[in-house]
Amino acid sequence: MNLATHVVGAGGVIFNEEGKVLLVKNPRKGWEYPGGMVEQGETVAQGLIREIKEESGVDVDIVNLVGVYSNTKKKKGYNGVKEIPTIVTIDFICKYIGGKLITSEESLEVKWFSIEEALKIINQKQIYRFKNALEYKKHLYLSGYEVNSDNELEVKEEYIFIR
Repeated sequence: MNLATHVVGAGGVIFNEEGKVLLVKNPRKGWEYPGGMVEQGETVAQGLIREIKEESGVDVDIVNLVGVYSNTKKKKGYNGVKEIPTIVTIDFICKYIGGKLITSEESLEVKWFSIEEALKIINQKQIYRFKNALEYKKHLYLSGYEVNSDNELEVKEEYIFIR
């Protein structure tokens, strides 16, 4: 039996006291909410909190689970990785609790946006998950998708659980 290889990622839609959402401008992907790959030996929560801190400089509390997403299309890697296998990303709602906005190698800019502004500029591959995050009080998502050759997200399966 060949076991599947999945990379685990975590993303955080972070709100401040004013109801604004934090986005980071990735040099390759444009504006997105912070997150990244969980490293060996980390829990999903530890990986999420670390990635958010590295990309934006902020500290967060995890408030709620939004959804679990499988990006099933393998793709060419970068930074010495030859191929990226299926990525299972777990998205969360987070609350800003402190820290100062900073940039990094993964974030050219870091800024708070209204939800309306964020919806206009967020990376199109992430907008599906972002819109789901805005519904987190009503629904929990389990979804599978692929990014096609036109760089568009195609949902292959979707389960929506009512809270």
